[in-house]
Amino acid sequence: MYAPERQQEILRLAGESGRVDVLSLAERFQVTAETVRRDLKALDRAGLLRRVHGGAIPAGRLGFEPDLAERDTVAADEKDRIAAAALGELPTDGNIIIDAGTTTVRLAAAVPIDSRLTVVTHALPVAARLSDHPGIALHLVGGRVRHRTRAAVDAWALSAYAEINADVVFLGTNGFSPEGGLTTPDLAEAAVKRAVVAAARRVVLLADSGKSGQEHFARFGDLSQVDLLITDTGLSPADARAIESRGTEVVRA
Repeated sequence: MYAPERQQEILRLAGESGRVDVLSLAERFQVTAETVRRDLKALDRAGLLRRVHGGAIPAGRLGFEPDLAERDTVAADEKDRIAAAALGELPTDGNIIIDAGTTTVRLAAAVPIDSRLTVVTHALPVAARLSDHPGIALHLVGGRVRHRTRAAVDAWALSAYAEINADVVFLGTNGFSPEGGLTTPDLAEAAVKRAVVAAARRVVLLADSGKSGQEHFARFGDLSQVDLLITDTGLSPADARAIESRGTEVVRA
């Protein structure tokens, strides 16, 4: 069976059952798990499926949002490289905002213990990783905590960010593209992300290449608002040039 035929059958199975998993597909088609992952990646990039931990779901389920633990296992190596590259964007004795997201949490975990920074975040996992840094003045923004992202949202969070002028925000997203902008599945999350972009003089977007071309329900910004995108080498040079044409610098870590 050729790859296009196999991918078409994967789409049919996902539509029937609502989800497919890598190991079952590998056994069904008598191919390796890595071959199936390549098929799922191709279908995800085409917008036909949405990859989740261990498999994929139909792209039409716009309301679906994997939880934090599930998303953290996706593109783990790429996220580590992105976080390492982002360390070079930390100001000296400055103040920053760290947004919610699996890649931004990795940045928080990588911040050197002797850093002297003021950090503002509404993400509980980010705060947990920075709470024992003696040189960091940590400010935790409150609000209703969403269980899927462990992040505060709604009026309290929005009013707090309205009073902040940060040097840099390290921003997360579920999807990005020159045409579709920056998107996330939840309207409340989108509102907070919009607020953190407005609260910083410099916007650094941390997003793995698997999010390129993804469009979700709630749009919270445009790539023209992003000063620097740090992604991985999975983003093609052509896509990088398209993003840079919007005025955004691109680093492929």
